[in-house]
Amino acid sequence: MARKRLYRVVFLGRGQVYELYARSVSQGSLFGFIEIEGLTFGERSQVVVDPGEESLKREFEGVERIHVPMHAVIRIDEVEREGVSRMRPVDKGDASVTPFPSPILGVPPRGGGKD
Repeated sequence: MARKRLYRVVFLGRGQVYELYARSVSQGSLFGFIEIEGLTFGERSQVVVDPGEESLKREFEGVERIHVPMHAVIRIDEVEREGVSRMRPVDKGDASVTPFPSPILGVPPRGGGKD
C-alpha cells in the first residue's frame, strides 16, 4: 500500500507564523512562489475543538491552492501524521528567522538611472 504524502509547511504571512498541513507542495507556475494544495485539517468528528484551527479552516475555506512567496517560507517537512494546524504571532523566539529582503527583483530607478 502506497503511503500518501503529507507536508507541514511553516511560513510568515501578515505578521503571523502559519503552520499548515497539505497533500501537495511544489514550485508553482508563478515565479518566486511555492504552491500549496490539498490543505488538511483535523477531522470534524473530534470531540475537542481547537479554536485556532477552526479560524484557519474558516480563513482557507473554499481555497483550492495557495501561493506563498518563497522568501516567506520558513520550512517544509514531509511528515508521517497530520498535526494541528496553527497560526501565531511572530515573537522574539522567531528572531532567528529573518524574512528575505523584499522585493526579490530590483525596480529600476525613475528616469532610467540617469542623473
